[in-house]
Amino acid sequence: MTLPDTLQVSCVQMHWAKPLERNLELTLDYIRLAAEEGSRVVLFPEANLTSYYFPYLLTLPRRVVREALAEVQGAVARAGLWAIVGTIQNTDDRCLNVAHVIDPTGRIVYEYAKTHLAGEDERKYCRPGNKIAWFELDGIPCALAICRDGRHPELYRLPAMAGAKIFWHPSCSSDTIEAVHWKRVSGRAQQPIGPTTMIFHCVANTVGQSPDGAQTSSGQSFIRDAAGLPLAEAGENEETMITAVLQLQRATGYYALDSLDRPAFLRPHWDALIADMKARADEPVA
Repeated sequence: MTLPDTLQVSCVQMHWAKPLERNLELTLDYIRLAAEEGSRVVLFPEANLTSYYFPYLLTLPRRVVREALAEVQGAVARAGLWAIVGTIQNTDDRCLNVAHVIDPTGRIVYEYAKTHLAGEDERKYCRPGNKIAWFELDGIPCALAICRDGRHPELYRLPAMAGAKIFWHPSCSSDTIEAVHWKRVSGRAQQPIGPTTMIFHCVANTVGQSPDGAQTSSGQSFIRDAAGLPLAEAGENEETMITAVLQLQRATGYYALDSLDRPAFLRPHWDALIADMKARADEPVA
């Protein structure tokens, strides 16, 4: 399949601790807006439907979350674009923090469960996933990880070695107010991965305070060129959507591919890891 020359993408920045009904309404609005602006893909933050606020999301029945996700699927089909949306759902064995990839017909064609859990509540109530995301979107090989996963470079460097062009990175960088301040000062939790891979990096992050005011989130969603240069950036506090056009030929994966060959003794190990990644990529998250 011939890859397109360009891909217009949007990243949505939303509050992390609001009720599902409000999150659903806003998600549907941004799907329409992304389509109106001509984007082919719209990326939402981590757990954008259910929220990341555990005292609330743990009370949500599975049926309610499934129904909200179905509404999103219908909106995606009407808009005729791709969407990546997030939920944290109760299962028979704790919760799963999942990114759902929805194609332009409204089908969920890929799901990834967060591997590296963050925060006391998430570690208490969730179980980790057990695969590296590897999927195609309009024939474009892609990587995907959720929030803290981005601190673990194997989750995007292995896909980049295998030919991934874009790293989708939904996030919710909620933390104490002091911790979030220092994240911002030091360059935030998400660092652009282009300088170590030469692929695009799209981050949709959250904003806002928890109901008790003890925690906040850092915002600063971004779309970065394959070299790590900023194409679009959001502020620290507002709910918004950013959009950019990716020139896909720039995603050469040069730095990741260079690691395949040097040092030479690692090549068989990299090849084995890439093969294993692809073999388990379509395993269900549940």
